[in-house]
Amino acid sequence: MKKIITKNTLIIDVVKKHPETAEVFFEIGMHCLGCPMSSSETIEEGAKAHGIKIEKLLDKINKKINK
Repeated sequence: MKKIITKNTLIIDVVKKHPETAEVFFEIGMHCLGCPMSSSETIEEGAKAHGIKIEKLLDKINKKINK
């Protein structure tokens, strides 16, 4: 079964369930995985705050967890 992460998933939930995704966040410029916002911010909110296209980020995350 293919795992799907959506724009409404909390950043902290993604990283806790799939630690390998941390490198995706770092590569795309989101270096704040340990900051307080990551525990209550969705992927979409984080992407917007960093000027990152949500589709690009979700594509990279989902490819990483479905390898």
